[in-house]
Amino acid sequence: KLAEFLFGSEDAMIRLDMSEFMERHAVARLVGAPPGYIGYDEGGQLTEAVRRKSYSVILLDEIEKAHPEVFNILLQIFDDGHLTDSKGRKVDFRNTIIVMTSNIGSDLIRQDRSIGFNARTDTAQGEKEAYERMKDNVLDEVKHFFRPEFLNRIDGTVVFHSLSREHMEDIVDILMVEVSSNLLEKGISMELTDNAKEWLAENGYDPTFGARPLRRIIQDHVEDKLSDKILNGELGPADTAIVDANEDDGITIEAISPASLGAPAS
Repeated sequence: KLAEFLFGSEDAMIRLDMSEFMERHAVARLVGAPPGYIGYDEGGQLTEAVRRKSYSVILLDEIEKAHPEVFNILLQIFDDGHLTDSKGRKVDFRNTIIVMTSNIGSDLIRQDRSIGFNARTDTAQGEKEAYERMKDNVLDEVKHFFRPEFLNRIDGTVVFHSLSREHMEDIVDILMVEVSSNLLEKGISMELTDNAKEWLAENGYDPTFGARPLRRIIQDHVEDKLSDKILNGELGPADTAIVDANEDDGITIEAISPASLGAPAS
């Protein structure tokens, strides 16, 4: 969404998983393999992507897993605004926004019982104080892990709150918009009940992985059931899929046709 807001397209996003750059030999893939090595003609994963899409959001996921040499490359970008790839071409990074995510200190967030998905605080002030305490502890961990010259070149650091039920329901809305859009391409509309939203938010949350399991929950309990009804002919163009939930069956899908509503079928 950030790429779409800033540059008008979700495609203006370059995502690199830093767990793929834990070894020293893998770091060269960012700027391209040296002459004579396999992959020289392909260019660097980072430099080539930026060269083709100079206005981009660069997401470096789990930056703490990267080899130390990666940070030397990032320091050059932060200082000079460009990198030279393996073919000697200067790649301009001045029109990019670099976002780095990290799980450093995530255990501290889980340990803080006063905030979180199932936690309750007596007052808003108590919740704020708990967050500030957790934030200070996490930032201390960050300072111990990263070199000062690297941290000093970062414009801002954001420590997110633990996910609340409201946050999870917002994420459900975002993911279900994608499902609804796919159905609309087939002429099918979709309605999500509050019960279904609450069920997905509750079952899609994990204390360790946060909201990551939610997409799989939606795929297993919503998309698969919708697909079955479409393949069985129970759900078709002009129909409405009512996504609901109950304690016994979990997510349920009810197909409503125009004829059942008293309207002429198209």
